[in-house]
Amino acid sequence: MFKFPKGLYTDVRIEDVYETKIIYTMGEIEESKERTYKAAFIRIFDGEKWYYNSISNIEDIQAEIALLSQYANPNEHIEENPVVKKFQVNKENLLKFKDGDIKKISIKEKQNLLKEYFPALQEYEFIKHWNAYYVDRKTYKEFYSSKGSSIKFDNQTTGLTIKMKFAKGDKHLAEAFQKSSNNINDIKGKIEEFKSFVSKCYDFLINSKPVEPGNYTVILSPIAAGVFAHESFGHKSEADFMIGDETMKREWAIGKTVGKELLSIVDDGNINGNGYVPYDDEGTRAEKTYLVKNGLLSGRLHSATTAYYLDEDLTGNARAINFEYEPIVRMTTTYIEPGNMTKEELFSEVENGIFIDDIKHGSGMSTFTIAPSLAYYIKNGKIADPVSISVVTGNVMETLNEIDGLSNETEIMSFILGGCGKMEQFPLPVGFGGPFVRVKSLNVQ
Repeated sequence: MFKFPKGLYTDVRIEDVYETKIIYTMGEIEESKERTYKAAFIRIFDGEKWYYNSISNIEDIQAEIALLSQYANPNEHIEENPVVKKFQVNKENLLKFKDGDIKKISIKEKQNLLKEYFPALQEYEFIKHWNAYYVDRKTYKEFYSSKGSSIKFDNQTTGLTIKMKFAKGDKHLAEAFQKSSNNINDIKGKIEEFKSFVSKCYDFLINSKPVEPGNYTVILSPIAAGVFAHESFGHKSEADFMIGDETMKREWAIGKTVGKELLSIVDDGNINGNGYVPYDDEGTRAEKTYLVKNGLLSGRLHSATTAYYLDEDLTGNARAINFEYEPIVRMTTTYIEPGNMTKEELFSEVENGIFIDDIKHGSGMSTFTIAPSLAYYIKNGKIADPVSISVVTGNVMETLNEIDGLSNETEIMSFILGGCGKMEQFPLPVGFGGPFVRVKSLNVQ
């Protein structure tokens, strides 16, 4: 398709993007817009340095290749460069989302999807403020390289979020109802589920009491488990953190025992949702990568450069948030695999503990914090009174070893607002999830 200069490695990433964003505040429309763009990112490597640029006119790609090549020093042995040798050669047309194309649905229909919630929102006097968001994105990507790659694939996500602020007397609560999928039909008809969620929030608002601080057995819901896996473990698995850091390499040695045999953590770009990335932005095919398998540290996430420096296999995790950025090592869909206990069995063995149902946010590297929004005491094996918790904290490695029970179903989630942040690249769409996860001891404040 393109004429690539001799003696240089070159790749071209083209993005054709359609987006919708609709926002209502207290029933009044704040924003309703559609946006499209087609743009490209071009890279050239001479074995010593990378030269790259992003352009918004794809007709100029060939001219940009020629311009960038003038800065580089041609190398007749470029194909033998160890980083270039790592790059895969893939050829595939992988278009999964022709049916249910989000671009063919009118913006009026998308607005009406949100408006269905307005009567319910106006029904509850304890909802003092609310915002309703609808967001979708359809992306068609092409990737070409001087090694011979020729890849085309698409992705589509759609979702809604209802952010609410509850108040009764001097008690306040902020929560959000969220639905996301690759198909808009999957997020329709959720009004009764929404009402049930609001009732749960109201019960929490009026009945929750501050937690008695201390160490508890804690059961994490799939969303809390997924955020824990992503924030506390997934980021440490991104191999660019280890380049030149001998301490990190020793701490993160493959084969090291980091948890009980029941624990396995995976990153996989092949799973539908926000983290669906069948090929990364270097043209590498997505792999199911075990970060932890049966309690042993089993893998890391890589770009071609980090895979070369650590002498490991590619994983398909070189990602950029859009055409303006170079790819760096990022997660796709990161989750904890299920165990062999039912949810009821998992709870039944806890006499006095905490259940974290939903969270505000989580963060961490060597240590982590989770800020719960909805949490409950566990008494004699049953979910009991709602409890207000500021933060749950722990050491990542110690916590992994404290995991002693997993339910037998994993739930994968995607949120349409926000995303993962790293360096200046935010927000990157990712998926995450897990089963219900029981941790023998965590510090709760």
